[in-house]
Amino acid sequence: QVQLVESGGGLVQAGGSLTLSCVASGRTVSSYIVGWFRQAPGKERDLLGAISRSGSNTYYPDSVKGRCTISRDNAKNTVYLQMNSLKPEDTAVYYCAASSSTSTYIIAQSRRVTSNFHSWGQGTQVTVSS
Repeated sequence: QVQLVESGGGLVQAGGSLTLSCVASGRTVSSYIVGWFRQAPGKERDLLGAISRSGSNTYYPDSVKGRCTISRDNAKNTVYLQMNSLKPEDTAVYYCAASSSTSTYIIAQSRRVTSNFHSWGQGTQVTVSS
């Protein structure tokens, strides 16, 4: 199985931006669709987006469309999340996860998105101050 480690979290001012990294080990990240999620205290883990194995396709839910960009560098075994116009309500633990699903479309259409992902990082805290 692939192991994932997120980094890049911290304290950010409202209106700012951040870039998180997700580095894979154990297996090449190009074998997987990778998704980014976040979870605030007392809330469910929400999908921020997912990127196909080649990086040619991405999916973003309407709730974050326009503010999130996911990219990947398979040569570096790394997937990135860029998020801009940050708000205090973006404060959460951010996770990356790997999926063996066949397409981001299938993930987007599923009723339980998290069930498509089998390997999770430990998460990185992002705190947005007002």
